[in-house]
Amino acid sequence: MTFLQRINLNTTAPVIILSLFVAVAGCAPRPGPEALSLAPQGELATRQVAITVATTRARDASTGNYTDVRAPALNFEAFTISIPPTHKVTQIEWPNSKPDPQTSFAVIDRTILPDLALVHNPPRSSPSAPSAGKRDILIFVHGYNYTFAESLFRLAQVAADGNLEEVPILFAWPSAASVTGYVADKDAVAYSRDDLVHVLKIASTDPDIGNITLFGHSMGGYLVVEALRQLRLSGQDRVIDRLENVVLAAPDIDIDVFRRQVQTIGALNPPMTLLVSPDDRALRLSERLAGSRGRVGTRDANDPRVQALAAANGIRVIDISNVDALDGSKHNRFVALMNVLPRRTKETFASLAHVGTFILEPISATLIASRQP
Repeated sequence: MTFLQRINLNTTAPVIILSLFVAVAGCAPRPGPEALSLAPQGELATRQVAITVATTRARDASTGNYTDVRAPALNFEAFTISIPPTHKVTQIEWPNSKPDPQTSFAVIDRTILPDLALVHNPPRSSPSAPSAGKRDILIFVHGYNYTFAESLFRLAQVAADGNLEEVPILFAWPSAASVTGYVADKDAVAYSRDDLVHVLKIASTDPDIGNITLFGHSMGGYLVVEALRQLRLSGQDRVIDRLENVVLAAPDIDIDVFRRQVQTIGALNPPMTLLVSPDDRALRLSERLAGSRGRVGTRDANDPRVQALAAANGIRVIDISNVDALDGSKHNRFVALMNVLPRRTKETFASLAHVGTFILEPISATLIASRQP
């Protein structure tokens, strides 16, 4: 496993840290606003994913695109994303200029919604139109340094590659989408906490919704845990009880803060699942920015302190370091889980019934209990 060398915080430290962030982020160009422009369906059949969006990002009045400005109230919209016939698992085929459904991810339909119509009003052309009975949903909360398009297409990719039967819901908060915007993103998460609580309350009382999976990645994991803590402190236990699964992938949370958070939240049933990787370079950089304070997402499942934390708070910790990383940051391994566990998210995590610490063996797709002290 590769760990970043210790950096002395002297006068050159900000430059060094910025350079490391750029290295972790990679050099690929980011998608522009044209990535969300409507594209025709085309002649060849394409796979489609219908996604409902609840976002605290403000909508640009002239273009309709979502910005990093903080909206005074939640915005809702339904999208249909087409997946190209040439799609490769774990990849997002970005358009070079205008989206083409035959070669790139493309928005083929989008409809502004007046409220959180999670399963009632799927967009036109959607193959996910609800049938009789309740529909399970997956609420995805993205992480630090995401544009809106990146969060939308990442959820579409995960839903397509995982053949998810859950209705995918994107909770998009106003990330600055900048490698230097870490503090701004942390503030944006705090700004969005009440709104995620609102979304969970609506979902928990919707008679057409079955099981609810809440999935937070990176700094989105911090937003998820803060929302759960707020629900518990305000006595809204029924909302928490409606959650079938809570999964935090590479959670960017101070370990001491997390310990206090879960003590307040209490054990969940089924247990909260943490997907960790001790060699996560992005989280190592986050630790450096936080004064060398450990992050939850880099914990070692063989560490007796982590095992004690899991046992005391009814948590399931799974080390996914053996799963292939998408890039040098080693921060998005959850995406590659679609190669290892190509099943419904609900079945994948709900079947892991035990509290404790485990190592995921990707070849056999099995969990191995971590070493005990």
